[in-house]
Amino acid sequence: MTTSQIIKQNQTGAFDVEIVRKDFPLLKRMVHGKPLVYLDNAATSQKPLSVIEAIDRYYSEENANIHRGVHWLSERATEAYENARARIARYINAAKPQEVIITRGTTESINLVAFSWGWKNLRDGDEVLISAMEHHSNIVPWQMICARTGAKLRVIPVSDNGEILLYEYRNLLNPKTRIVAVTHVSNVLGTVNPVSEMIQWAHENGSLFLLDGAQSIPHMDANMRELDCDFFAFSGHKLFGPTGIGVLYGKFALLDEMDPYQGGGDMIRSVTFEKTIYNSVPHKFEAGTPHIAGGIGLGEAIAYLEKLNRHAAEIHETNLLHYGESLLRQIPGVRIIGNAKEKAGAISFLMDGVHPHDIGTILDQEGIAIRTGHHCCQPLMERFGIPATARASLAFYNSREDLDALAEALGKVRDIFH
Repeated sequence: MTTSQIIKQNQTGAFDVEIVRKDFPLLKRMVHGKPLVYLDNAATSQKPLSVIEAIDRYYSEENANIHRGVHWLSERATEAYENARARIARYINAAKPQEVIITRGTTESINLVAFSWGWKNLRDGDEVLISAMEHHSNIVPWQMICARTGAKLRVIPVSDNGEILLYEYRNLLNPKTRIVAVTHVSNVLGTVNPVSEMIQWAHENGSLFLLDGAQSIPHMDANMRELDCDFFAFSGHKLFGPTGIGVLYGKFALLDEMDPYQGGGDMIRSVTFEKTIYNSVPHKFEAGTPHIAGGIGLGEAIAYLEKLNRHAAEIHETNLLHYGESLLRQIPGVRIIGNAKEKAGAISFLMDGVHPHDIGTILDQEGIAIRTGHHCCQPLMERFGIPATARASLAFYNSREDLDALAEALGKVRDIFH
């Protein structure tokens, strides 16, 4: 997107999806002889050309290891990587760049908290509180650390509409609750959880709060000082950046007290055979050579987002979500799973008499990419008594035409099976 186009959009408050789509090369692809309709953004988003070029530029012009080299290339690479950290910190309104830990993604970020904070602070009889709509990456690490410490995992139930039952949440909070770990936006249901109230109640109870922001940060602002969560985890590849890179935000005082859970190079001040002195935050949590190109690429993805009119993009996405749900509800036999009042980004659905995998296969032949399966949320599937769903998930570069194509193809699915 050119500077003049960005200024025009920001001044008018308009959002021209056709202009934005030109920034994403893969959206021009043909699949099975048909134009690609990409509706699998909750699994991973497409990347703007500026991100692709930033990664190529690093490998072509600046490739070197960071932090320890004194030569020119290493200094350039280190500057680019640390500038990306500072940009991420500004984007999420962290108090300082040191509160941004670079990880491989949301999964590693949650594991880091579970094992680094949890191993040091959880004891027999303590409780960890999660919700029934969590991704496996916000279930399994807590199960593992609870098994090792004797803490107990408790689960907040969800309603038939796919909303957290807040009165159950308040009842579950008690003096034994050491930490609450909840998704901001469900990757299956699209539910936007009322996390501001939930965080406040947790803090009033004396509990910490980890927020899984993997599905929220692509669709809405993530302001750490307004949310006041203690930890926030997200993945770069869902935020229009590279795979294999992510972020753990943590309040500095908490991170400073935590021990690293991986050892190696760059996370130390000094090493002898008798004793190791750890590096300062954030480096003590970043053992070994990091995904340098990925960090730079994520910084560039955020730079791209900062140029957009994010408010207009959010309105565009919300309108798309409502339009898509309206289309699907008109198709006989289609049932939407997840009807929360506040939703973002995802429409999960079933079709009578058709397995979700069959839906996905037929749609693929029409050039339409959706996700089918349990979406790494098997306990949530069990809650709704289903094995899987088909899921169409949105980004700001999607259009009404994409959803029209989805509805038309679902009509073909129904004709084939009925």
